[in-house]
Amino acid sequence: MFYFPADLYPAISPFFLSLWLIINMPENTKIVIFARVFNKHFFMAKKAKQKYYVVWKGVTPGIYECWTDCQLQIKGYDGALYKAFEAKEDAENAFSGSPFDYIGTTPKTNKKPGKGGQPPYMQKSLAVDAACSGNPGKMEYRGVDVETGLQLFHVGPMEQGTNNIGEFLALVHGLALSVKNGWTRPIYSDSRNAILWVQQKKCKTKLERTKRNELVFELIERAEKWLRENAYHTKILKWETSEWGEIPADFGRK
Repeated sequence: MFYFPADLYPAISPFFLSLWLIINMPENTKIVIFARVFNKHFFMAKKAKQKYYVVWKGVTPGIYECWTDCQLQIKGYDGALYKAFEAKEDAENAFSGSPFDYIGTTPKTNKKPGKGGQPPYMQKSLAVDAACSGNPGKMEYRGVDVETGLQLFHVGPMEQGTNNIGEFLALVHGLALSVKNGWTRPIYSDSRNAILWVQQKKCKTKLERTKRNELVFELIERAEKWLRENAYHTKILKWETSEWGEIPADFGRK
């Protein structure tokens, strides 16, 4: 337990009083408070939309209103199950149900109408995205039919990958599937790095190759080989998340 001399209360500003209390707090408490203060004062200007994070499997399962609090429950927890929701009611319903009814499903996108009341993006298209728990960490990626929301492919999770690698692999997987099936629809990705790497036919990751991520690098080699040896006419388009909402292939975890 820590104390502050009561006779000094009137002589000290609230700021320094708070600072003294934080200095004498346990380390875990300091981390949580610092994260919350930092988020409040440095990111409030962005006016991020409130989200609710459901943790089905983690240190302490529950519903959290802050991504930092959610991370404390899932980071380093093997097999953690969690997902973000925009409405508290949706989060409460999800928490009382099975995580497998929600994880991997397509989140709603912000379909702002374009000309003629149509969405500003092409509905007859494919969207790809990746998710990674940690950096590096457990990585997975998938492709979704934008018009129907149907998941067309899902790979992972795989150990010791990165989000950029997953985005790259997802895009190449989508291209290969399109060529194989003779599809002419475009592919959306929200990753500028992945789009650039595909154009350069090279995954320019700085991740070190180890025994744990051997599978990830094998997939990278296969993807690069496919890009070198195959021609494609599929259009690769950037998904504008800030204007349209999350990409339909998003895993909805943050």
